[in-house]
Amino acid sequence: MSKLYFRYGAMNCGKSTHLLQVAHNYEENGLKVCVIKPSIDTKGDNNVVSRLGCEREVNVLLQKDEKVCQKVNLEDDALACILVDEAQFLTKEQVDELYEITKFLDIPVICYGLRCDFTMQGFPGSKRLLELADSIEEMKTICHCGRKATQNMRLIAGVPTFDGDQVVIDNGKDDVTYQAVCGKCYMLTYKKAKYNKS
Repeated sequence: MSKLYFRYGAMNCGKSTHLLQVAHNYEENGLKVCVIKPSIDTKGDNNVVSRLGCEREVNVLLQKDEKVCQKVNLEDDALACILVDEAQFLTKEQVDELYEITKFLDIPVICYGLRCDFTMQGFPGSKRLLELADSIEEMKTICHCGRKATQNMRLIAGVPTFDGDQVVIDNGKDDVTYQAVCGKCYMLTYKKAKYNKS
């Protein structure tokens, strides 16, 4: 029986790069994959983009209100694997559907995404993946201090911020970036920001 995999990690840990490598490995062996990305992720438009410079066009840009079975030809016997980038942006219902695909259609699904947002709150897709996935793997990267990075800090014009919408990819007017940091560096920066506000 096929499995639902969730590979998560902080920003810049190589999630998209790993997805692209897995897709390459399947295709190099003559096997077909379907690469999905939630449409809310506007970075790279309809491409999965790695910070190393690799990219590829997705097969499906999945809208929030769409079902996977409406967009993916699940009757294609050649389909060997479904790969999902930015899986934190999936809805609970879409994750449920991916789980059913692994069990009833015997197609493995590998999801890559963040566990939590810049305020250390879980994303709906990630929460459901942590509940359902048959295999959960942390992908690691490091903080600027040398410790393992576990959190994602949002910066606007280089200044850490802890307020705002959960999803901000590029709002067109501010220089929004994200930095992977360890829990200690996150909390020290958070405390300093709150102290300076009061």
